[in-house]
Amino acid sequence: MAQYRLFSRRNVVIGGMAATGAAVAIRQYRLIPPDYAGDQLSVAEAYHMAQDGSLLLIDIRTPREWRATGLGAGAHPVDMRREDFEQKIQSLAQGDRAARIALICARGVRSARMSNALSDAGFTNIVDVPEGMLGSAAGPGWVRTGLPVQRYDEGTG
Repeated sequence: MAQYRLFSRRNVVIGGMAATGAAVAIRQYRLIPPDYAGDQLSVAEAYHMAQDGSLLLIDIRTPREWRATGLGAGAHPVDMRREDFEQKIQSLAQGDRAARIALICARGVRSARMSNALSDAGFTNIVDVPEGMLGSAAGPGWVRTGLPVQRYDEGTG
């Protein structure tokens, strides 16, 4: 009767392949935004529309990220991990689920996910800013474009 060897060459190779596959899947999930069928804006368009009041701009990153780069001028910080995220967005939109609301994150992945989630929740005018604050395949991003940033005040978001 052959004895089972836990660390046989075959098991090590199979385990390595499984770990590599898992790492690739996690990378894809974290770095490639899902499709979003709604509107998209460049960072410059989002900035100008937030400044003229025709758009509610929401930065959905974390407080650590806000401290590191600041917030895009005119953006409201709302950490997407909040349990009451949807209610907070509705409150900022003064209860209007048809208000034009743009979401921005670091590189456009989380904003696309949350744009889909808010659209599924009944918000009808959600806009994604796929460049994000730091840039992505969609463009250089808010910071490298040189758009103004504001300091994050602890306790908001």
